[in-house]
Amino acid sequence: MENDNILSVKNLEVKFNLRGQVLTAIRGISLDLYKGESLAIVGESGSGKSVFTKTFMGMLDQNGSVTAGEILYKGMDLAKFKSEKEWLRIRGKEIAMVFQDPMTSLNPLKPVGKQIQEALEMHQRLKGKAARKRTIEILNDVGIPLPEMRYKQYPHEFSGGMRQRAVIATAIACRPNILICDEPTTALDVTIQAQIIELLRGLQKKYDLTIVYITHDLGVVAKVAERIAVMYAGDIIEIGTCNEIFYHAQHPYTWALLSSLPQLGVKGELLYSIKGTPPNLFKEIKGDAFAPRNPKALNIDFLIRPPYFQVSPTHFAKTWLLDPRAPRIDPPGTIKRLQDKWKEIKPNA
Repeated sequence: MENDNILSVKNLEVKFNLRGQVLTAIRGISLDLYKGESLAIVGESGSGKSVFTKTFMGMLDQNGSVTAGEILYKGMDLAKFKSEKEWLRIRGKEIAMVFQDPMTSLNPLKPVGKQIQEALEMHQRLKGKAARKRTIEILNDVGIPLPEMRYKQYPHEFSGGMRQRAVIATAIACRPNILICDEPTTALDVTIQAQIIELLRGLQKKYDLTIVYITHDLGVVAKVAERIAVMYAGDIIEIGTCNEIFYHAQHPYTWALLSSLPQLGVKGELLYSIKGTPPNLFKEIKGDAFAPRNPKALNIDFLIRPPYFQVSPTHFAKTWLLDPRAPRIDPPGTIKRLQDKWKEIKPNA
C-alpha cells in the first residue's frame, strides 16, 4: 500500500503553553493515510484525536505548535508551514473538515447557499451564475431537498440533520482529497446519524475522498471504518483493520474501550467502566501511559515505553504483552463475547 500513501505523519509532537506550563498533547505519532480509505481515530475525550488532525490544516490554537516531526503531503512538509498564506493552499482546497456542531460552523447571519458559494469562489475561482449553479448541485448531492429554495435560507431555518448536511456540502465544495469528520454525528439523533453515515459513504465514492473519522462511538466506527487507530494520552497505541481491532485487539486499553460498549453489557450486571483517569500531560510519561489504569500491567509497563509490535502486515500495537518474553494474559471475558455481537453489527464481516 506504500504507493497509495496520500499523507504520512512521522514522529509528530505537539505542545501547548498553558499558564507558563508546557503540555505535550501529541507524543511522537507516526501514521500513514492511504488514498480512498476510511480511517477512524478513536479514544477517550482528551486523548488528542482532534489536536492531531488539526495539524493537517494549520488549525491549532495560538498557544499550540508542532515541535517535532513531519506531515508529508504531495512533497510538502505541512509541519513546516508558518504563514496563513501557505495554509490557504491546503485548507479547504486539499484537506477539509466537518465539525461536530453545525450551529457553530455556519454563520447565522448569512444564507446557507452563500456560505457554500464563498468556498467555491475562493478556491475554485467560480463566479456569479456558475458558482450559484454549482452550489445548488452540491446541495442536491448532500440530500437537501428543494436546493434552489434552501440556497436562500438561513441556518435557523434548517433542522439539525440538514445543517450537518450543509456543513458537509461546504467541506466537499472544493473537492478536497482528504475529508476529516470530527464527531460528525454526535449532536444528532440515531435515525439522522444513520442517514449522515450513508451520505458520507456515498460522497466518498462520488468525490473519491479519503475520510478520517474522529469519534468515541465504536458503534459508528463499526459501520464506517476500514481501519481503526486507537489513541490514548497523545499516542496511537494500536492500529489495524476494523476486523482486527474488533476481533483481535492486543492492547489492554483497546480491550477496555471495547468492554465499555453498552451492547456487551449483561442484564443484571453493571456496565464495564475504565477505572482511574488519563495521565497528566503536563508531566513526562514513563512507560506505557495506560499502565496505572491497567490491573494486569507488567513491571516493565511502568518503566519503558513499548515500541510497536507487528501482529499482521496491517496490525500494530504498542504493548509489552506482545514481547515473546511476556507472560500470556488473556483478554477479559467481555472481549470473548464481542465476536457474536460484532456479527450482529456487521453480518458480512
